[in-house]
Amino acid sequence: QVQLVESGGGLVQPGGSLRLSCAASGNIFSRYTMGWYRQTPGKQREFVATITTSDSTNYADSVKGRFTISRDNAKNTLYLQMNSLKPEDTAVYYCRLGATGYWGQGTQVTVSS
Repeated sequence: QVQLVESGGGLVQPGGSLRLSCAASGNIFSRYTMGWYRQTPGKQREFVATITTSDSTNYADSVKGRFTISRDNAKNTLYLQMNSLKPEDTAVYYCRLGATGYWGQGTQVTVSS
C-alpha cells in the first residue's frame, strides 16, 4: 500500500511563491514517474507537471516558466516550486504516483490579495 501526503499549501499574494511537497511511503517512489495535478470546484482535475525517473520534466502551458517540479529519491519526496503565482493558480493540488490510482489527499493553494 502506497501513501502520498502533500504539504506546503496556503494563502499567498499574487506574485508570491510556495513550495509544495509530496512524501511517499514505501520503496517504490524511485521507480515511477510522478506528477502534480490541480482541481478547482466544478472543474475536472488538470495536469500541472510530471517528472520521470530520469528527471525529464513536462509542464502545462499555463505554468511553464513559473513552476518547477523536482524529486528527491533518497527522501521519497516530490516537490513543486511555484513562483509568480496568479489568482488563477488557486486550486487543490494533488500528487500522483505514475498513472496509478494512488493520489495524495490534496493541499489547498489560494492566491489572493
